[in-house]
Amino acid sequence: MKNVLVTGADGFIGSHLVEMLVKEGCKVRAMSQYNSFNFWGWLEDVDCLDQLEVITGDVRDPHYCKMAMAGIDTVFHLAALIAIPYSYTAPSSYVDTNVIGTLNICQAARDCGVARVIHTSTSEVYGTAQYVPIDEKHPLQPQSPYSASKIGADAMAMSFHNAFNLAVTVARPFNTYGPRQSARAVIPTIITQIATGQKRIELGDVSPTRDFNYVSDTCRGFIALARCANAIGKTVNIGSNFEISVGDTLALIREIMASDVEFVQDAKRIRPEKSEVFRLWCDNGLIRELTGFAPQVDLREGLSRTVAWFTRPENLAKFKAGLYNV
Repeated sequence: MKNVLVTGADGFIGSHLVEMLVKEGCKVRAMSQYNSFNFWGWLEDVDCLDQLEVITGDVRDPHYCKMAMAGIDTVFHLAALIAIPYSYTAPSSYVDTNVIGTLNICQAARDCGVARVIHTSTSEVYGTAQYVPIDEKHPLQPQSPYSASKIGADAMAMSFHNAFNLAVTVARPFNTYGPRQSARAVIPTIITQIATGQKRIELGDVSPTRDFNYVSDTCRGFIALARCANAIGKTVNIGSNFEISVGDTLALIREIMASDVEFVQDAKRIRPEKSEVFRLWCDNGLIRELTGFAPQVDLREGLSRTVAWFTRPENLAKFKAGLYNV
């Protein structure tokens, strides 16, 4: 991993990944989505900006992807549309970015002789668990347009391994959280609203369970897989093998923040009945076997770090705590 391209580097996980890669001694080309404001998303906040080669573009453009890949030996492909509620409104945009974007990245990697491609999947492709913990053999269930687009993207990436011998690994992280996460996600939604003094917070269904992972552990998993030759051609979960309900997670946040906030259900935040994923619990045995990976940050410690980051005034000011993000 001497010369690395990270797509989606301007996002939540991507910005943390580029920081970790720089610390590992990699020369990092960080791809941010083009905009006329010359704004680089969360790359504006990383502690290694002067050590990055920042480029702006769009994975939906195959010509740009090929140009971005020049001189690269390892690609971490994180660029994607990820918000589930918005996928109900604009499903075709998820196909364009997630499926066609992945096709463009894989084709460019093949054309440019890239040595490794780490493609980012999501635990949402499993849908509600048919058995737990969920291993990589669990059936895939497209319970939202977002999930369907990621199933298609994963299949596209793996097809380039099978058809063209491209060295692809599909990394499938479970629910990642931490500093810089969008307020559309439940953990930063709660933290920002409590931090701005709200006493009554509207939520969707808090009964589903999740396998939450602190962002540094997810990034460590990506890097471990990129260094593992035996992971080529495989889909590998990244998770903690620990299940907790959303409601219990929120209670833990309330305790950490010493808050008496009241949680109430808001109908507009509830997913369609067949679309809600009610249970996710990661079997991380394969990544342990392949790489020796194990999570380092438990949930209480990770939430404490996340609360500390979001409650700094300069960080909290970047979020519209009173607005429901889709």
